[in-house]
Amino acid sequence: MLNFEYYNPTRIVFGKEQLGRMPELLSDQNAKKILLAFGGGSCKKSGLYDQVLIALSGFEVVEFGGIEANPEYDTLMKAVLFAREKEVDFIIALGGGSVIDGVKFISGAIGYKGDPWEVLDRKEGCAFDNAVPFGTILTLPATGSEANSGAVISRKSLMEKRTMGGSLFFPKFSFCDPTQVSTLSKRQLVNGIVDAYMHTLEQYLTYPSGNWLQERQAEGILLTLLKIAKGVIKNPSDYELAANLMWCATNALNGLLRCGVPTDWTTHMIGHELTAEYGIDHARTLAIIAPRLYEESLVEKQNKLVQYGERVFGLNGTSLDIANAAIAKTELFFHSLDIDTRISNYTKDTSGIEVRIRKVFEDRDWKTMGEGGIFTPKRVERIVRSAI
Repeated sequence: MLNFEYYNPTRIVFGKEQLGRMPELLSDQNAKKILLAFGGGSCKKSGLYDQVLIALSGFEVVEFGGIEANPEYDTLMKAVLFAREKEVDFIIALGGGSVIDGVKFISGAIGYKGDPWEVLDRKEGCAFDNAVPFGTILTLPATGSEANSGAVISRKSLMEKRTMGGSLFFPKFSFCDPTQVSTLSKRQLVNGIVDAYMHTLEQYLTYPSGNWLQERQAEGILLTLLKIAKGVIKNPSDYELAANLMWCATNALNGLLRCGVPTDWTTHMIGHELTAEYGIDHARTLAIIAPRLYEESLVEKQNKLVQYGERVFGLNGTSLDIANAAIAKTELFFHSLDIDTRISNYTKDTSGIEVRIRKVFEDRDWKTMGEGGIFTPKRVERIVRSAI
């Protein structure tokens, strides 16, 4: 088991009809002027927006809508300027992972004196050193952003996606109501399931580390998602199924699975570039890259692939057969959700994409990625080429 430090101060308020707790939790934060941030308006169609305004009736509220599915830097900077002008002292993110990620950026950028993109661009000496506190009202279980400090921000003008995080960016509280699952489209549900599944695999499919508890917890999430996926897509109003999906997504990325284990995240790093290049949904980029990445790293990941195949899919046979079958089963699971797993399924413009992504990694000096630094830009190029 590897050394680790675990810290997560977010209060999770899980279940239906919990928004009445909002005034109490905001009072604990001494909040007075609140920025309510949301996306494209689906929260208004579902009626959740009105419920939130009722819960906030004792506070001064200003609004900012229109945060995109991949939160765009230019849009977020408009929110930053608006929040500065209104002198807000608390932010509520009403939405899924994209809105929550966007609010994390907004909360740090409000007090930053320079160009906030400097922080995301990893320039030496640049960091958000204060943040406006925020809470979340989750509408789409997927990213786990409601229970962690990380965020991914896009900038279309540069065709880039960058990450940020740190102890300042944990939500103070997050309301997680499984009844919101019934308001989602099939595409959103499928993306959420794949996102949670891949978050788990990124922290599990590395090499045996002797942390048996975290391995079993990861396997529990994977098995639960496999069990409920088709049912929750068919009947998202089933509270039990919806609650299990939402709790899986939260636990997949609240920090617990990474305790004492090596992690990978190369699939995510490559997937971000596919989203930046083509606009492919984040979860679908993960489904495209993961099988090919596991094939490329079969030698390094074989022991864990065998464990995954035996424990999650009930496979048997030789080690090599089980490892290969586990990869195939994973891809079949994605296909069963009607997700295509080739870049060419999404665009005809694939010429040179593997070289462009390799160059991006080289330019950013990402020379050794994944557990033990096993992925080089040249291997990334092979992975992308095989995914076309």
